[in-house]
Amino acid sequence: QAQLVESGGGLVQAGGSLRLSCAASGRTAGTYIMAWFRQAPGKEREFVAAINWSGSSINYADSVKARFTISRDNAKNTVYLQMNSLKPEDTAVYYCAAGPKLLASRRGDDYDNWGQGTQVTVSS
Repeated sequence: QAQLVESGGGLVQAGGSLRLSCAASGRTAGTYIMAWFRQAPGKEREFVAAINWSGSSINYADSVKARFTISRDNAKNTVYLQMNSLKPEDTAVYYCAAGPKLLASRRGDDYDNWGQGTQVTVSS
């Protein structure tokens, strides 16, 4: 399996920006699709964004569309999440995930590699 390590989280004021990174190592053959999920305290994990290997298939949750941008650098085995216009409701632990499907998926079950998560806190 691939190992996924997230970075870039932190504390930011509402309206600010952060860029999360997720570097994959090890058996990266199973990282055809990569995604970000998040989990806020007391809430279930939710899908944020996903991208396939070529970037031809990208999905966003409605709540982040037009504010967040997912991208990847295959040469570096890294996926990014650029988060702009952050809101307090974006506060959560953000998890990177990777899986073998061909098309970017919103379903957590389609991902079999998960990172440890990085905390994003947006103050009002």
